[in-house]
Order: sequence, then C-alpha cells, then structure tokens
Amino acid sequence: MQPLERRIFFILVLVAGLAWIGISADSSGTQTKSVAAPQVGFLAPDFTLKTPSGESFTLSAQRGHPVIVNLWATWCPPCRAEMPTIQKVYDEYKDQGLVVLGINATNQDNALAIAPFIDQYHLTFPILLDETGAVSQNYQLRSLPSSYFIGRDGVVRDAVIGGPMPEALLRAHIEELLK
Repeated sequence: MQPLERRIFFILVLVAGLAWIGISADSSGTQTKSVAAPQVGFLAPDFTLKTPSGESFTLSAQRGHPVIVNLWATWCPPCRAEMPTIQKVYDEYKDQGLVVLGINATNQDNALAIAPFIDQYHLTFPILLDETGAVSQNYQLRSLPSSYFIGRDGVVRDAVIGGPMPEALLRAHIEELLK
C-alpha cells in the first residue's frame, strides 16, 4: 500500500469511527443511567426487599431522600463495630430526611441471629433481608460491611467497602448528601 493510500485508509477509518460514535450516542438528554453494579455517578441498582416482619422496601421509592445502603452480616466483626455509629448518626439525621437501609446478607448469615442482633444494637432503621443474595450479587459484594451513599436523585455519590467506618467519615458523607 502506498503512503497516500494508507493515509486515505486511516482517514476513512477515523471518519467511520466518529460517525459510529455520533450514531450510537444517547440523544435523550439524560446524563445518568442505571448500571448493573453500583458506580459513583450512576443510578444505584434498584431492589425490593422485605424486613423480618414482612414489610417491603424498594430503593427507588426512597428518591427525594439521601440514602445509605449498608450491607452487613451478624457474624461480621467490623459490621458489629460500626452498627452503633450508624444508628447514632441515623438518630441525629433522620429528621433531615436521611434514610438508612441495613441489608443483611441473609444468604450468607444465620437467619435466626438477625432479630437478636437488631435488639442488641437497638436498631430502628429498616433492616432488609437479602435472602436470595440477589442484592449482594448486583452490588458485587466482596467485603462486609459495604456502604453506599446515594443522593436524593438516586445516584451513587460514594462507597465505603470494608469497615468499620469511622464516625467522622460517616458524618462527612452524610453532610455531603444533605447539601
């Protein structure tokens, strides 16, 4: 291939690539899309789970409120260590609209240990049961505890994987959500 032919070929490939980008671009005007796993800047994966008493909670129904999604298990020492702090800040910020959803990784836990755990830590925010592991899978749970900070618009603002989470860090994330 001659140098001139090679240049023309590369220019045609470049033009075709730019045309493909233009054709396949989202023209709906929305900037956020839901993704399979939670990623900062994208809509949090939706779920509907039940509490131990059978009440259902759907994440997308919490839109308009800042939300903390905390995945935990009763056998997890860091989960046990951070739970009193989560309850404490929930008590302080719930009147400002903060929603905390404590999701027990029930498929990895002893279901009979959940109610005593809730009583031991005097938890008043909703505790949801991930009995099938679907939420753990959708949130690509790799470490317990894992906390996701979700804005009023349903977009993930930040995540803290592992723990226990220091109170100052938890407060800083909540203050950002409440702005």
